[in-house]
This record gives sequence, structure tokens and C-alpha cells, in this order.
Amino acid sequence: MSQPSIRVAHEDYGTSGRYVVSGQGMEGEAEMTWRSGGPGIIVADHTYAPPAMRGTGAAGAMMRRLIEDARNRGLRIVPACSYVRAQFDRHPEWAELRLDQA
Repeated sequence: MSQPSIRVAHEDYGTSGRYVVSGQGMEGEAEMTWRSGGPGIIVADHTYAPPAMRGTGAAGAMMRRLIEDARNRGLRIVPACSYVRAQFDRHPEWAELRLDQA
């Protein structure tokens, strides 16, 4: 059985936003939210995938899009969400984008 095609949309509200995956053949909507942490910093604060979307690669696709956008915009990411923190731990090649704040 093939996996559904994953498309990630980015909604930017200025000082906050989200990455979202929804689509044909997928029940529900997965999201990764962020907020501004100051100039040049975004705080990735929440990731959720409904049970029907778990294991489809939706969360990973949102994470890769977050990384790509941060690189393109010259931003650093505070991993306030446990999923984002775990992904940074698994991908040392993203270390230059990580900013840990107390």
C-alpha cells in the first residue's frame, strides 16, 4: 500500500504561524506551530498529528519544511516542542539552526 502524497503548507501570521499537512486520503490535519522569539528567532512550540496521520511522515515533512524555511530566512529555532527537540537531537546537521534558551 502506498503512502499518500505529503504537502506542507505554511501559514505566517507575522509573529506566529504554523505548518500544516492535510490532503486527499488523509483524515484530519497535522500541525506544527511557531511564534516569534525575537529578531531572527522562532520558537517551535507545538507539533500534533491525529492518530490517522501518525506514521505517514507528516510530522517529519513539517520539520524538514521548518528547517528549510529557517535556512532560507536566516533564522534560528528554539525547540520548545518535544518532537522538534528530539528531531534536532537526531539530526546534528541542523545544529547551526538550534538555539536553546532557558
